[in-house]
Amino acid sequence: MSVVEEQFTQPQKYVGFDTITTQIENRLLKRGFQFNVMVVGRSGLGKSTLVNTLFSSKLATSNGRRSVSEPIEKTTEIKVTSHTLIENNVRLNINVIDTPGFGDQINNEKCWEPLVKYIKEQHSQYLRKELTAQRERFIPDTRVHAILYFIPPNGTKLKQLDVLALKKLSEIANVIPIIAKSDSLTLEERSNFKKLLQNEFVKYNFNIYPYDSDDLYPEERQLNEDIKSLIPFAIAGSENDIQINGELVKGRKTKWGAINIEDVSQCEFVFLRDFLTRTHLHDLIDTTSVVHYEGFRSKQLIALKENASNPNRQSAPLPPQPPTAQPSQQDLKSTASNGNIYQSR
Repeated sequence: MSVVEEQFTQPQKYVGFDTITTQIENRLLKRGFQFNVMVVGRSGLGKSTLVNTLFSSKLATSNGRRSVSEPIEKTTEIKVTSHTLIENNVRLNINVIDTPGFGDQINNEKCWEPLVKYIKEQHSQYLRKELTAQRERFIPDTRVHAILYFIPPNGTKLKQLDVLALKKLSEIANVIPIIAKSDSLTLEERSNFKKLLQNEFVKYNFNIYPYDSDDLYPEERQLNEDIKSLIPFAIAGSENDIQINGELVKGRKTKWGAINIEDVSQCEFVFLRDFLTRTHLHDLIDTTSVVHYEGFRSKQLIALKENASNPNRQSAPLPPQPPTAQPSQQDLKSTASNGNIYQSR
């Protein structure tokens, strides 16, 4: 076995291969980026408002109940809205995945199942397209890159629904817990509630994003530690401009005062926005691919291989699809029943 020694040599004159980063950047700018974010929480916690505030755009409209007289959703539904945002020549294609009906029932047993099924369906569709003989050069990515999980500002321990939902979702996606409408709490109440929830996360061993990795630089590791100390983010959202001390800011006025959501002493919205967009946007996309999807993919391929090698089993491998064909829901359900694609962990 030969051993290749790595040697570092400085060219005697300029060659030009250092422009490869610019070449990659230009190609990525031409393609744009895809980011899919799911918002999960009970009606009335400000999910749509926060998404619109995060991206300074009208991306989502409320799908929850606006009054007590409106009927309650029978089951948790999945509603996806797509938008394209452009900022300094960077194009971000964003899918906002809303989950109206979650946690709104008298009996919320297993109301997280449609969410888990949806996430696994997106992985399954991506795997199908990867396995085609003549696959697309760039496979459309509908995999869920981030889940914003909204926790009511009630100051108590996690309800059983939240425990089970966070456990299931954090196993298959990047989950970011949020204390919704934190302006309803005093700063002391908010601090105590945050510590209580952090202890709950440790107690139930939730796999909360961001994750530890040996590949991180020391400064990246420190940044992640700082972020973990903030989770769950205590936020308040507002799409309205108000005037505070002669300055126009995003916030809300109430009978007892005003809140500037971009003031870190009043609200942690800025920390959440910077985390999602300015420091970890690419990592959220990359982690979805190399951690969650790769784990799903390996399990499915191992299962398919075992099924194919066992003549006593009736299961069959994923059938190839024509390159232009889109898998129907019936195809996905059929494959799931044969290949265990939707089998829960």
